[in-house]
Amino acid sequence: VQLQASGGGLVQAGGSLRLSCVASGRTFSNMNMGWFSQAPGQEREFVAAIGRSGGTTHYADSVKGRFTISRDNAKTTVYLQMNSLKPEDTAVYYCAADWWAGRLATVSYDYDYWGQGTLVTVSS
Repeated sequence: VQLQASGGGLVQAGGSLRLSCVASGRTFSNMNMGWFSQAPGQEREFVAAIGRSGGTTHYADSVKGRFTISRDNAKTTVYLQMNSLKPEDTAVYYCAADWWAGRLATVSYDYDYWGQGTLVTVSS
């Protein structure tokens, strides 16, 4: 599976960005998808996950009410809409795929495939 993330950039605090991640190589609708973030010098952290059909989602407490994960199985793409951004959201954001999993995973080692990351910088 190849995952290509895009959409990062520089934004002021309070602004918005939408990240996209296009998947190829295996049946997209058989994969739960997730987003993780990694700030400089920090460990990779869970941000959000979405089930195969898009009917279930889960968020880290730090982004609830501000970020929305969604997917379009016809376009084999998962999105992360990021609103009300804060300087502490600054990180490289990675999309990840969990092949044929039942529950939504929140730890990185449960995911089978990873994209290359896209940098989000939020200025104060």
